[in-house]
Amino acid sequence: MAIPTEPIGSIPRSANLLAAMSAHAAGRISRTELHAVEEHALRDTIARFEETGSPVITDGEQTKPSFATYPLAGLKNLAADGVVIPFADGHPRQLPRLTAGPFRYRVLAVTYLKAAQGCTLRPLKQAVISALALSLLYPQKWSARLCAGGFRRRSCHGGRAGHT
Repeated sequence: MAIPTEPIGSIPRSANLLAAMSAHAAGRISRTELHAVEEHALRDTIARFEETGSPVITDGEQTKPSFATYPLAGLKNLAADGVVIPFADGHPRQLPRLTAGPFRYRVLAVTYLKAAQGCTLRPLKQAVISALALSLLYPQKWSARLCAGGFRRRSCHGGRAGHT
């Protein structure tokens, strides 16, 4: 009996893509060179998913810098010392910390979806990081004030969200 399945989320990256990402981070290859390797990985991942016969496929998050922080790529108001998230398999992931407001997404998930749509005619799913997960970027002192009851959904002034 067949069990219908649809993939979503990250697929392990090839050694070539990992090496290119490291080389780009170290300044040894250009953004254009990295993009060429990412494009190959994206096309390869989609082709392999198509071969499975799955009715809906994913890009495997091959070109996202991170499943958790892709919307932040290139932001200047971040520090590297944010919350550490331990995963069940034992590996940790450290998020950046917001150093100044306002917080704005720099890259939207639809950017990755559109790139993947150019590689297939099949329906695609796109993994999206939750707003709750991104709320962990706020410094603890900001979060403590919001969670201590000082924030309410609607203020008395014009129905806007605000602090009491």
